[in-house]
Amino acid sequence: MMRSRNFLLLVILAATTVTPGLGKAAAPSVPNFSGLWAHPSLPGFEPLASGPTSLINRERRPDGVSNVLKLVGDYTNPILKAEAAATVKKFGEMSLDHFGFHNPRNQCWPNGVPFILPSNGMEMFQQPDKITIIYQTDHQVRHVRMNQPHPPKVTPSWYGDSVGHYEGDTLVIDTVGIKAGPFAMVDWFGTPQSPALHVIERYRLLDYNAAKEGLERDGRENSRPQPLTVDLNYRGKHLQLLITVEDPGVFTTAWSATVTYGKPVLQWAENVCAENPRKYGTEEDAQIPTADKPDF
Repeated sequence: MMRSRNFLLLVILAATTVTPGLGKAAAPSVPNFSGLWAHPSLPGFEPLASGPTSLINRERRPDGVSNVLKLVGDYTNPILKAEAAATVKKFGEMSLDHFGFHNPRNQCWPNGVPFILPSNGMEMFQQPDKITIIYQTDHQVRHVRMNQPHPPKVTPSWYGDSVGHYEGDTLVIDTVGIKAGPFAMVDWFGTPQSPALHVIERYRLLDYNAAKEGLERDGRENSRPQPLTVDLNYRGKHLQLLITVEDPGVFTTAWSATVTYGKPVLQWAENVCAENPRKYGTEEDAQIPTADKPDF
């Protein structure tokens, strides 16, 4: 019996030598977020049912959803510090009075984070050391370094310094150093930002039944332009983003909201804001960014 047991042990040891990794725990699988994801809802963020969350639009259409032609953010939301609330209220009055106000989207500027996150749709390209995200709006691009820390000194940029890692089935992206341009804002209501802005994104795939609650919150708050670019009858996997935003210069507390992406029904069309800047959103030509020399 002892001889047989020793022989079996030798066989196992030999197999381990020939087959690297045998006897070790399998490497965790990486969730696959590839493909096009659509979120045509406007103004975009899906406020949570409870807790500190994103602003809603005080102006509603007859069917109860947000009126995107009158962007009056709820300046009474307790997440806003007094100065930020006054800014949101001012922009809301401008929206009611005329054609709206400047934002990075209607002025053809880089939208930045988190403003870009709920807009139209995106495609994610996952690689072991980096992730690239392309957004449908103006084909804007973000780069995420994987499994690396932020540098000791971050040079501010339009989409900030983004680093990511996986926590089981969830992709976590941490972004700091977000540059504030002349039209920079956190959302479509003109909520301001400061250099201390910090955004955490958590992406995961959900079965339809798990995603349904987010889709319903989206449908209650946001309008969906026609024709629909997302398949509302799709019952497969959805991609949900949970964002958490911190900015002690603007907010009284950290707040969270979701963006629930579905499957698109239309191919992406070419979308270049600067090629058609005439009276885009504010009844005047967009102030397209220019530079005397490259900033890179």
